[in-house]
Amino acid sequence: MDITPPIDLTTDNFHQLLADRGLTAEQINARDGDPFSEMNLIRRAITHARKTTPFIYRNALATLPETTTWIRELVQQAHAEQTRRDAITPTITNGRSLLLLGPTGVGKTYQAYGTLRALAVTSITVPWIATSSADLYAALRPRAGVDSETEFRRYAHARLLLVDDLGAAKATEWTEEINFRLVNHRYENQLPTLFTSNVLPKQLADRLGDRVASRLTEMCDRVVITGQDRRRQDAA
Repeated sequence: MDITPPIDLTTDNFHQLLADRGLTAEQINARDGDPFSEMNLIRRAITHARKTTPFIYRNALATLPETTTWIRELVQQAHAEQTRRDAITPTITNGRSLLLLGPTGVGKTYQAYGTLRALAVTSITVPWIATSSADLYAALRPRAGVDSETEFRRYAHARLLLVDDLGAAKATEWTEEINFRLVNHRYENQLPTLFTSNVLPKQLADRLGDRVASRLTEMCDRVVITGQDRRRQDAA
């Protein structure tokens, strides 16, 4: 692991997330020459988060109590696993998943990216992957020059995965198979996954199938977000 250079904390609100932990920019950017130090791990995670987070969510914050609880439990489990393995750094390996449900525009994706950004300042190693269900299907669709199985494993085996808008695409036999294989693998291996969906809780089985809905019910802490479409309110 390399030393991550000092980072600019004035371009987004990571300074606020760090301040909530009692950390300053000076502390974060202090060079101690140790690639495994807490400060270097945080710089590394923030750099990854900035590369992976869409521009519109660059200032997203996790504001729901359920997201805060989920983050805390993941961090505690990572530290417990670090102690058990006598590892150099705390790394997310296993844990519960989180399912954010609600109609279009209530802030599910905002909360999801806010949650990932909040994890970046905990010093936990979080090599997360984020995708929408539509982009996931596009990446996995069979085509010349692409090994779809290798691509599938990249998502299925990710230490932490965000799947946005699960169930939004029109269901086909192929998408149902992808949904089941992905959810089942992460369910069986207890790999923490952050899902968002505008499917109502009572419609999960109808939209995603009984097998997927059953596994999501068991593996996920579920949060229902209500309210108006913020995008339309902002446009008005």
